[in-house]
Amino acid sequence: MTHIISKAHLSLSRLKEILEKKEKLQLGEEAVAAIEKCRKYLDSKMEDLENPVYGITTGFGSLCNVTIPADQLSQLQYNLVVSHACGAGDTVRPEIVRLMLLLKAQSLSYGHSGAQLVTVQRLLDMFNNDILPVVYQQGSLGASGDLAPLAHLSLPLIGLGEVLFKGRIRPSREVWDEMGWEPITLQSKEGLALLNGTQFMSAHAIWSLIQCHRLSEWADTIGAMSLEAYDGRIEPFLPLTHQLRPHRGQIDTAARFIDILEGSELIHRYKEHVQDPYSFRCIPQVHGAVKDSIRYVESVIENEINSATDNPNVFPDEDMIISAGNFHGEPIAIPMDALAIAMSELANISERRIFRLISGQRGLPKFLVVNPGLNSGFMIPQYTAASIVSQNKGLCWPASVDSIPSSQGQEDHVSMGSNSATKLVRVIDNCEEVLAIELFNAAQALEFRHQLSGAKSSARIEGIFQEYRKSVPFISDDQYMHPLIEKSIEFIR
Repeated sequence: MTHIISKAHLSLSRLKEILEKKEKLQLGEEAVAAIEKCRKYLDSKMEDLENPVYGITTGFGSLCNVTIPADQLSQLQYNLVVSHACGAGDTVRPEIVRLMLLLKAQSLSYGHSGAQLVTVQRLLDMFNNDILPVVYQQGSLGASGDLAPLAHLSLPLIGLGEVLFKGRIRPSREVWDEMGWEPITLQSKEGLALLNGTQFMSAHAIWSLIQCHRLSEWADTIGAMSLEAYDGRIEPFLPLTHQLRPHRGQIDTAARFIDILEGSELIHRYKEHVQDPYSFRCIPQVHGAVKDSIRYVESVIENEINSATDNPNVFPDEDMIISAGNFHGEPIAIPMDALAIAMSELANISERRIFRLISGQRGLPKFLVVNPGLNSGFMIPQYTAASIVSQNKGLCWPASVDSIPSSQGQEDHVSMGSNSATKLVRVIDNCEEVLAIELFNAAQALEFRHQLSGAKSSARIEGIFQEYRKSVPFISDDQYMHPLIEKSIEFIR
């Protein structure tokens, strides 16, 4: 299948489909026309060097008042890319780099950036052939665009840098020779078009949102299994209460629990206890708030990825080139920080349910093992979950509240949205691990609940339980737990 890049709205669900189905990318006729029109207009402006245009006939950042001679404009763009490729730290995971390629091509396709058609097409060629530039996590301030990481993304275009191809990291020039590709000679403004943009931040946000939707669904399902195993009550999920406080996420969560537990024998058994702890009773309110946060951040990020975020912006029809600030990451930095907080809370309440399941309450054995004392049972998986949620709390300090001036003070307020982005990914990975540990505990506890009551949960929960047991067994006596936690993670992944 092929996705046609155009001005049509690009949604999160469509991006997920492109990635999952491994669709190829192709520029639509409208995009080709817009790219060529803008490039032709920009070339015509090169004849008027008496009126400097930032980044096109001048230097960059605080060097914006240095005019560059016409015969050095291509060298200027080359120099920009190589000098800005100063990334550090770990490499960005390949699936996020693929998104960066797609989003950069999408942004350049609107015809307000001045990129050559061959440059945009090469980005698509790299995506379509799964040739992924090596990009580093650290180096962007989240304003002036994601300069350092986008420079690494762009290096292969000019035959430099490294790429991941067929499972190996290799010099891009080697792969270019194999593909029969020539390095591109960048024209005026092109390096700036490639490096000014929010595609590093946006790609992390898109990947994160896809995972957030998945983990939010799993949190409900695993939470329902824990509720059954803990012999919890259904009343907090009945719709009457949520009609009094009609937050959409809260209503949706409660309704989903009713649906997941339909037909359960366990949930309708007589309960001796009048109330459940908050980690069960307030699931609609907490899981629901997370859903509302995901929905809001998705709306912001979709707006971002359907935008031109480089600088300056070129308007051929209006005969204007405007130097402004669409590269500034603040509009998405703050929402990404908020999403990290939301996902941290999803893990936080999950860990509290784990704590309840191992506490020896409501007929369940201490630490969910038949012979506690001789066996530690599920004592330490809760420690692990507690450690992870504690780390999340530190990671949730908002990066977007920070700013460090750069470029001799010309760039005196930055978003630090790149740090928001990379922290968000870490929080989501942590959340996945905690939910997997809850599932590990919930399945063990549900098996004891079966034995205690002789009753079953719903068809949905029992079906997941049976599938899970194909990967992770019931624990009778202490054994090596780490591999089982890893299997739990793979199960929900």
